[in-house]
Amino acid sequence: MFLLHEYDIFWTFLIIASLIPILVFWISGLLAPVSEGPEKLSSYESGIEPMGGAWLQFRIRYYMFALVFVVFYVETVFLYPWAMSFDVLGVSVFIEAFIFVLILVIGLVYAWRKGALEWS
Repeated sequence: MFLLHEYDIFWTFLIIASLIPILVFWISGLLAPVSEGPEKLSSYESGIEPMGGAWLQFRIRYYMFALVFVVFYVETVFLYPWAMSFDVLGVSVFIEAFIFVLILVIGLVYAWRKGALEWS
């Protein structure tokens, strides 16, 4: 039978972990000085007077390069537990991991051919 009282500690920690950040933000909102003006609303560039507008358009290539990096970084996160328990899992899991890596390699070749890895 499923008993909810076994999870009392969990619910206590969950409530405390939720209340602490809420209280901290609430207290900082009460204690923080409020002073809005043109100096406060201007952009900050290392103590130097800002030159030009703060809104610049970036080329999409930077974002594409970052996305490709994140995809292959996440790949290592998924492959590490598999590599640590490779001897226990068997051949079927090896084939699944091989298919996973093959799909990622196909994605890498696609990104390479589209020029997503070219910086300049």
